Amino acid sequence: MSVISRAFTTAVGGPFKLAIVGSGPAGFYTAHRLLREWPNSQIDMFDSLPVPHGLVRFGVAPDHPEVKNVMTTFDKVAEDDRFRFLGNVAVGTNSSKSLSIKELQDNFDAVLLSYGASEDRKMGIPGEDTFGVESARSFVGWYNGHPNFRDLKLPLDDTDTAVVVGQGNVALDIARILLSPIDELRKTDITEYALEALSKSRIKHVHVVGRRGPVQVSFTSKELREQMSLPGVEFKADMDFIKNEIAESQPFISKNRPLKRLMGLLEKGSPTKNVDKSWTAQFLRSPVEILANNARVNGIKYEINRLEGPLEKRRAVGTGEFESQECGMVFTSIGYKSLPIEGVPFDDRQGRVPNHYGKIMDGDNELAGMYTAGWLKRGPTGVIVSTMTDAYETADTIVDDLKNGKEMLANIDLPKSGAEGLEQLMKERHIEPVSYNDWKKIEAAEFAIGEKLGKPREKFSRIQDMLAVLGHS
Repeated sequence: MSVISRAFTTAVGGPFKLAIVGSGPAGFYTAHRLLREWPNSQIDMFDSLPVPHGLVRFGVAPDHPEVKNVMTTFDKVAEDDRFRFLGNVAVGTNSSKSLSIKELQDNFDAVLLSYGASEDRKMGIPGEDTFGVESARSFVGWYNGHPNFRDLKLPLDDTDTAVVVGQGNVALDIARILLSPIDELRKTDITEYALEALSKSRIKHVHVVGRRGPVQVSFTSKELREQMSLPGVEFKADMDFIKNEIAESQPFISKNRPLKRLMGLLEKGSPTKNVDKSWTAQFLRSPVEILANNARVNGIKYEINRLEGPLEKRRAVGTGEFESQECGMVFTSIGYKSLPIEGVPFDDRQGRVPNHYGKIMDGDNELAGMYTAGWLKRGPTGVIVSTMTDAYETADTIVDDLKNGKEMLANIDLPKSGAEGLEQLMKERHIEPVSYNDWKKIEAAEFAIGEKLGKPREKFSRIQDMLAVLGHS
């Protein structure tokens, strides 16, 4: 039976048919809430990759398996007869093997866009395209087996010093992966090709650099505690500066319990016995140039900043003083951005789809039947829990619109045919949808390979290998 042809049991009047573009947490959590709050729904979820779960699969650090437990919730959503996953189906790209937003609108009562943020924010400085400069998204995708980054070339064996620009949790993920004992990483689902490259890595020092001060860092206590406890790794920083900043900011810190706990960890530092590696937290530094030699990174130049403004909103201001630091790799962890999709309003300045509680807006007007969730809705911030809250808000907006009889997409055909109406188009374009059952077969094959290697799973990092499990060409 094909992915499309399975019949749904519908209530009198036919179900509300929703297309979701993107199979990450935002899409799944919206589906989870909607199926509960509006039982007479039929949801078809599209993803360009044959495998679902977005950043849970490709963004969560391999040594954080507990964060991936949310996939159990997603599995339960997928087991619902009112839900279908159509992987390996691109939407809104320029490819001839893609569906358009208009084609979804013609076949569904509503469309939800939750395809996340797939591009990097740039530093906008000379030299940032030099070999040895990589974005966090690329590096994380590489070690997590994302097909787009499978063949990334990294000079890990050519330098002992790396710089990570940014001071959020992803920046610490990168530093931790670079400095972790290889035998510890072998127990995770990090890809075998990444393990091989990291086993040959010469990197012993990682500088995690931010433009503001210690009180303004974006990483959280859990990630900092892990970083501080890495075996054989020393923490280095200007401790006098850190202590002074914490002391001066006490009126602000004392009102914020998580920040107070975080500052306590930062001030305490880490043990220094039997160390052969180090990581450094550097503050008040804004990159202004990547330095190169023979078309390869060999350093980075900073402008030194000072902090201005009230404690709650300290901002970095350049002093006109500069310094340079030697390094052989630079990772930029300064955020992601979403891309527009044809036929949908997009705010280039904010990098998101304009919306009101998840209802897409065109100026002051609501777009009937068009919704958004996740990073595309609010910008690329927050963790999985905040994405869940955000997705539930969008689902509640959809339910309110249904209860209030608000107009959905124009009724070209009654009733809307959902994914069945796209079956012929997909055949003509040689699009072979992958169902959730198909995905579970791919996952079972990953588990089996992983078991032989003594790890949780070994992810397929090439689309053709994923499809080969299903007998697709």
